[in-house]
Amino acid sequence: MNQKNKSFRAKVYVLGDNIDTDQIIPANYLNLVPTIPEEYAKLGSYAMAGLPETLPPFTDKATGQTQYGIMIAGKNFGCGSSREHAPVAIGASGCRAVVAESYARIFFRNCVATGEVYPYESEAQLSKEFKTGDEAEINTEANTITRVSDGKVFKLKNIGAVGPVVEAGGMFKYARKIGIIKDK
Repeated sequence: MNQKNKSFRAKVYVLGDNIDTDQIIPANYLNLVPTIPEEYAKLGSYAMAGLPETLPPFTDKATGQTQYGIMIAGKNFGCGSSREHAPVAIGASGCRAVVAESYARIFFRNCVATGEVYPYESEAQLSKEFKTGDEAEINTEANTITRVSDGKVFKLKNIGAVGPVVEAGGMFKYARKIGIIKDK
């Protein structure tokens, strides 16, 4: 992220409505432990593995990482079971933000708690405005996403107090940063 103006640029991966946690990280990968570095990397390589094969792969099989730093989706992103592994897998893949029309509450909370990805809500139906592979820039201070090809700017809902928590790396790191949790 460019610290001066709090923005980042990346390719986008576009999805529709009701993307559930089984599509984000299928249940057979939930035995991976995110606090073990090798398993964290494996989680990233399996991000979005439950999507239909008709969609382009989200991660590169060779590197386990994604070329898509921003995911754009429709309504009810992250519905289904309340697995913390879902935002962890997305973040471990190298994706920095999900921009959706709405979220399942538990997925949104898990994004904040883990600090893996920025969970932005869009004011417009961006899944109709962008296509997979477009380049976009998110400005976290202005709460905007810009399509780089034509400079069209779209407003995002203010992320508010969530932004600093995600930026710090999650709830515990944020609590340490502001002095609520003191390290011995």
